[in-house]
Amino acid sequence: MESSEFRKLCEQACGNTDSVNELLARYGVKFGIYKNGTFKEQLFPFDMIPRVIEKDEFAFLERGLKQRVVALNCFIKDIYAEKNIVKDGVVPEEFIYAGSGYLAQCEGVTPPKGIYAHISGIDLVQGKDGSWFILEDNLRIPSGASYPMIARDLCRKSAPSLFEQIHIEDNRNYASLLRKTMDTVNTGGHTVILSPGRYNAAYFEHSYLAEQTGAHLATGSELTVENDHLYFIDYSGKKEKVGAVYRRISDDFLDPMNFRADSVIGIPHIYDIYRKGNVALLNAPGNGVADDKGIYYFVPKMVKYYLGEEPILQNAPTYLPYYESDMKYVLEKFDTLVLKDVAEAGGYGVVFGSKMTKAEKADFIALLKANPRRFIAQEVIDFKDIDIFEGGKCVPRKADLRAFVLMADEPMVWKSGLTRFSRNPDSFIVNSSQGGGFKDTWVVGN
Repeated sequence: MESSEFRKLCEQACGNTDSVNELLARYGVKFGIYKNGTFKEQLFPFDMIPRVIEKDEFAFLERGLKQRVVALNCFIKDIYAEKNIVKDGVVPEEFIYAGSGYLAQCEGVTPPKGIYAHISGIDLVQGKDGSWFILEDNLRIPSGASYPMIARDLCRKSAPSLFEQIHIEDNRNYASLLRKTMDTVNTGGHTVILSPGRYNAAYFEHSYLAEQTGAHLATGSELTVENDHLYFIDYSGKKEKVGAVYRRISDDFLDPMNFRADSVIGIPHIYDIYRKGNVALLNAPGNGVADDKGIYYFVPKMVKYYLGEEPILQNAPTYLPYYESDMKYVLEKFDTLVLKDVAEAGGYGVVFGSKMTKAEKADFIALLKANPRRFIAQEVIDFKDIDIFEGGKCVPRKADLRAFVLMADEPMVWKSGLTRFSRNPDSFIVNSSQGGGFKDTWVVGN
């Protein structure tokens, strides 16, 4: 199909955008954020014009994503065991132990099948020259797969002609990929998706994925550890053994006996039985050591170190002020760079040197010199603009792509993804917490 024909079909379908967003709201497809101590829930705006990636191009991304996640898994395994990559001077010791994702409690603990990063959300952007760059590796509790899943389903119903005339990779298999991932490491028993509860920002996703995979949706109060095993307590009081927990609770709150003692949403002693190999936890506790923005700098080196291969996908050009030469470059080119706080997420802690006042710049540079491990600096990539439908017409906006890689016996890349876009024509920040919207991602071709 010619691109002009495809565009015409998309523009015709955009007349259904409002109705699809109304259905998404009715189904509770929302996200929530805490701000100033208040929980606010809002619609995640959906745009009917999909991001389209040709099948051959996606195959290239798929190879690079698999390579990257395998290397990251090797890194996590190494850090909590032999630490060879540190001993060999590839990654400085300070970058391991100073990071918030490193957990001493995970030393010497090997998860079932040796898999640490079961579900990875890898954020990419495409430059205007067509080149792809990795922006972030999200390995702790990456979210977002449910949004394109349900949006695609609603679009099939509202604009069936689009799907009749174009060959699109079916994205309805995410649930089966996730189920395969959970079953691969299950130690014997039911599978549970552990949610903090209704007021979590991604609660819709927790419930939706539980429904799609056939797993139990549970909160910490519905799970208990007895005789070195985990049990799910159903509405009648019946106990069922659990062999795998896809947890959507952060490490700190997972087990009050091993991590934060004030946690009221975790399960006492679940980490003790995990250490004994009696339950699988997805993703593995402690894998945040590999998704620190400072560690991101070293991932291409990990690919070479563990796999003996050249990286297929490249990082955005990144500098570590920790290194004297990089600090010098950052100070010289400050006005052309974007600075990121390694401890922040969701689009927070991101500042552009070009947008600072003289006083703000002086304050930030002083903070940077005092805490060089806290920040990374990157060249500003001029993202490829993609069209969104706004005000009755197509307008260009910046967008990224979150690709999902699931690890069973082998890594599996979902042939879809979450495309997030900025609704602000002057902004590069696409996060939902910053007011962004989302699109479906189509992999097309014969």
